[in-house]
Amino acid sequence: MIKNPRVAIVGATGAVGVEILSCLESRNFPLASLKLLASRRSAGKQVAFRGEMLTVEELTKDSFQDVDIALFSAGGSISLEYGPIAAAAGAVVVDNSSAFRQDADVPLVVPEINGDAAFNHPRNIIANPNCTTIITLMALYPLHLKFGLKMVVASSYQAVSGSGQHGIAELESQVRAIVNGHPVEMSTYPRQIAFNVLPQIDKFTDTGYTKEELKMLNEGRKIMGLPELKVTCTCVRVPVYRSHSISCVAQFEKPVDVEAAKACFAGMPGVKLMDDPAANVWPTPLDSTNGDDCLVGRIRKDLAIDNALNLWVVGDQVRKGAALNAVQIAELLVNGK
Repeated sequence: MIKNPRVAIVGATGAVGVEILSCLESRNFPLASLKLLASRRSAGKQVAFRGEMLTVEELTKDSFQDVDIALFSAGGSISLEYGPIAAAAGAVVVDNSSAFRQDADVPLVVPEINGDAAFNHPRNIIANPNCTTIITLMALYPLHLKFGLKMVVASSYQAVSGSGQHGIAELESQVRAIVNGHPVEMSTYPRQIAFNVLPQIDKFTDTGYTKEELKMLNEGRKIMGLPELKVTCTCVRVPVYRSHSISCVAQFEKPVDVEAAKACFAGMPGVKLMDDPAANVWPTPLDSTNGDDCLVGRIRKDLAIDNALNLWVVGDQVRKGAALNAVQIAELLVNGK
């Protein structure tokens, strides 16, 4: 356990870094000290935290000499360069990028699912999973405990917050341009995102799948401890500011029952059932935005696959999909459970 840790946030001025700061404050995370780190252009900025103003410092190789937990959210290249430096200085790194997720000696952790894995980190590095993977597995894990997960077919509807502040700004500017009859400009995305959907997130691989789609397969197997789990996925960017949605077909080892499936979510931390179609009750991205819980609805038997359910899950990409999950991992390190 690390009582009253000295904490650093790397990428403190980015969308996820700002949300990490919010989670630390709202959850009364115990701190001996807090250091905000970012690029040289952000150094010197003032950020409010618990009634005080903290000054953002420039990230350097000497930034981690007095740090117990380092929460990284500055992208893969920064994590690859500075993560091992922080770990060597004695800090436990909780990394939001994909840099270390598939390393055999780096645990990949969703606290509600495999929290015990956080305590076996021989390199002092713990990986935070991909946002879409986290949100999807929060819905599937309670069902897996009862029925035994075998296969997943998923389509994601991912908000522009997944591209950081640049994605949010691009959607805002394109909407304003279209409403005012001005030309649409593109920089973050290869095609117009306003009033459109883009069936590509991350780069394509030689399999025809994007890297984002393969994360669901590889990360799902590692987190769930199911090396034979079959997963196929299509990831789509949609003109939603925040919160991802995923449509899933999940096949199980055992016969499934809809009412028994709904009962699986009772008392499960971090996920709530929102499923009464007759009353138009089903989750939308706006229902989960700025919230900690993933919301599940539209649960029904699949008409084409045996022992399978269809379901719909939404979750705040910036929060549970990134910042909150990282802070929850840090809470495990502090509380020892």
